[in-house]
Amino acid sequence: MLSSFDLPRIKHANSGNFFLIAGPCAIEGEQMAFDIAGQVREICEQLAIPYIFKGSYRKANRSRGDSFTGIGDDKALAILKAVAETFDVPVTTDIHSEPEAELAAKSVDIIQIPAFLCRQTSLLVAAARTGKIVNIKKGQFVSPEAMHFARQKVVNAGNERVWLTERGTMFGYSDLIVDFRSIPIMQATGSPVIVDCTHALQQPNQRSGVTGGRPTLIATIARAAVAVGADGIFIETHPNPAQALSDGANMLPLVQLRPLLEQLVEIRRVIRHFPS
Repeated sequence: MLSSFDLPRIKHANSGNFFLIAGPCAIEGEQMAFDIAGQVREICEQLAIPYIFKGSYRKANRSRGDSFTGIGDDKALAILKAVAETFDVPVTTDIHSEPEAELAAKSVDIIQIPAFLCRQTSLLVAAARTGKIVNIKKGQFVSPEAMHFARQKVVNAGNERVWLTERGTMFGYSDLIVDFRSIPIMQATGSPVIVDCTHALQQPNQRSGVTGGRPTLIATIARAAVAVGADGIFIETHPNPAQALSDGANMLPLVQLRPLLEQLVEIRRVIRHFPS
């Protein structure tokens, strides 16, 4: 389905592989962003995986008031634009308010709507009006069937370029579960469906005020997502998650990305021989 969307700089769109959205949780600096983008792009070139670089230019949804929120909007957005131009890849970031839509659209190819804001009508409309692809993350409190209405808000605003992302459903106060039925249910809307394999393993609401995670299960979620037929995979990755300034507890160490993607490509190759 990726090939049906006009996405600048995308490579291998007709390879038959899933597409990958990957990068750090937050933009921490240019060298870090370049290091990650360069390594992931090289892996994806070798495996014929369509690749999109992701990095948040601002972190607005934080547990504690003293949590890292960013290095400055203009600086972070300039780095995202530089990644796109230097490595010839599409880039994406998330927004949190209507004015941010137009601001971010100057630097990125895809606007991401955070899960907590997936029902925020004015935000969805503002994102739609940029003309960019709008990737809406399914809220932890929303059924996959209800994402039809979030998608329709973007379509009704004149933009049919909508992606939907599964990132888990709240299970108690400090855990999430992934219901893989969500993938075909949301695909029935006509949009590509992505599975966020890192945020789906978050453990929010910790006493420390710092979100935890279960990164050892990222491969489990990713393998299952590809086997079920997800169009895309979302993975936050970092050279040293323990030193990451945001969400280090549920990011994949960059060194583990290649072997995981090699497994996923093989799974994809097998399931392509079976009718959906």
